[in-house]
Amino acid sequence: MKKNKFIELKLREAGFILRGLASTKHPVLAHVIPMRRCNLACAYCNEYDNFSAPVPVAEMKRRLDKLADLGTSIITISGGEPMMHPQIYDIVRHVRVRRMIAGLISNGFYMKPESIQKLNDAGLQYLQISIDNVEPDEVSKKSLKLLDKKLQHLAKHAAFQVNINSVVGGGIKNPEDALTVARRAIELGFSNTVGVIHDDSGILKPLGERERAAYEEIKVLSKKEYARLGWFQDNLAEGKPNDWRCRAGARYLYICEEGLVHYCSQQRGYPGIPLAEYTMKDFEREYNTEKWCAPFCTVACVHKVGILDNWRDPQKPAGAEETVRSEKEAVGEMVSVE
Repeated sequence: MKKNKFIELKLREAGFILRGLASTKHPVLAHVIPMRRCNLACAYCNEYDNFSAPVPVAEMKRRLDKLADLGTSIITISGGEPMMHPQIYDIVRHVRVRRMIAGLISNGFYMKPESIQKLNDAGLQYLQISIDNVEPDEVSKKSLKLLDKKLQHLAKHAAFQVNINSVVGGGIKNPEDALTVARRAIELGFSNTVGVIHDDSGILKPLGERERAAYEEIKVLSKKEYARLGWFQDNLAEGKPNDWRCRAGARYLYICEEGLVHYCSQQRGYPGIPLAEYTMKDFEREYNTEKWCAPFCTVACVHKVGILDNWRDPQKPAGAEETVRSEKEAVGEMVSVE
């Protein structure tokens, strides 16, 4: 990523953080799914299928317009594999047209020079790829061996920020592979993070001795990235709970391919309300509701959003207040968008 674009992105991120601290009445990050289908079948993953059709681009634009009207700061496009969507570049471009930060999570297999240039032209600002191992196996084909050429293409052509996420846990056979992946990412000039991942049922398991040793070494290599959320990750690595206030359903929104609002990728099904019908009552309820799954949550992007409000507005257990879902006053009509 060119230095001037990097500085511009970081200034915009700083502005959105300040805005998020100043007001709780808008989403900070929305995770949108334009396609559930994926070209891979990783054993630990519960976020894909092998048959779904892409969401029509007109519908995706309507959803993005709604999120922009709510004052959403950042859009992350994921899947499935979002690069399989035939109009992914139009979707990225529309995020930027609506003046939101545009991010993409991909498995990297479609990162050819021409695809990267189209993402540049569309205005993509950041990309994350998680690489699970050095050699492909029955757990995951997201290996450094298969993806290294794609990473070289990104290093040469990408005008956007690239982060490579090394992973430990979730049944990955060789924990030391995560360290090899991290070193290669840094060598190519990318940022690197390390994630503690769940198993295929979404359950966190404490890291074993070899996994923990690799995790600690990657922390040293990735000091800047680790410093942002290190205490969350350390507790997860040890299988310990985190004490925090999850604002999923309000400050963080997960919009599935059917256009429904969910807590996150690992808690799909609730609230399960169409984005087009999401009300301020829904927004406020979820902002103020304590989430049962929060202590052992592994979804780092929700953690990062939660930090903005962790110091204020204590939450109550679900059901503590009467839920009135008959009101249809749209959130966007009550949220002041600057």
